[in-house]
Amino acid sequence: MQVFRGALLGFLLAGPAWNAAAAAGCEARDLGFERPEVGWTHTPLSKLKNDTVYTLLPDGERRGVLRASADRSASLYAARLQPALAMPLTLSWEWKTDALVERADNRVKSREDAPLRIVVSFGGDPATLPADEQKRFKRAKKLSGKDIPYAVLMYIWSDFVPVGTVIPSAHTSQVKMLVVASGREGLGTWQSLQRNLAEDYRLAYGGEAGPVTGIAVMTDTDNTGGKAVGDYAHLRLACAAG
Repeated sequence: MQVFRGALLGFLLAGPAWNAAAAAGCEARDLGFERPEVGWTHTPLSKLKNDTVYTLLPDGERRGVLRASADRSASLYAARLQPALAMPLTLSWEWKTDALVERADNRVKSREDAPLRIVVSFGGDPATLPADEQKRFKRAKKLSGKDIPYAVLMYIWSDFVPVGTVIPSAHTSQVKMLVVASGREGLGTWQSLQRNLAEDYRLAYGGEAGPVTGIAVMTDTDNTGGKAVGDYAHLRLACAAG
């Protein structure tokens, strides 16, 4: 994206100023798209960008399937967690896509697209970050009028980058992408994944994760100018072994 993606993701998953004391303990949560109490909402990235279209499909073999259709577009479908949930947590989900995004490469800013993304935001204290990152936080807050998450971790399906690769954002040190699926294997069939959020955060950031403040999905093709369709279902948070 040609805009400051890290800040934008922060805007979209933002809420009141993070407060460690306000976070709930570990708690299992069903984040199904068909559940109105979760508070899923479509969230545009910019007035200058086309929006990805998100549609809740009629019940079939799977209940609560969200279809994302991107056509030279990018936007999120997001839910804030109120209150935020403390570690240790696992996140599980199912997703499916029939095709990769041609020419996409999330290591290159001008080609940063993916057919499937799960986005997790975490609380923390920005005062502990380097001075330049604190300035970015202040600029982002001034632009949006909201507090933004301390850190964002995105699980992505890549065209060819190996599974397990951590890709830093070109815009901010507080957004990292973790490749959990890669290449053509599994295209056209539902894939089930489960991730330990504390372990993945440690891998991406080298530290301990704060509470989870929000979850989003995103299918985007705004950089490559192509099209993509991704299906998401059965997002669940559960307590992990300490």
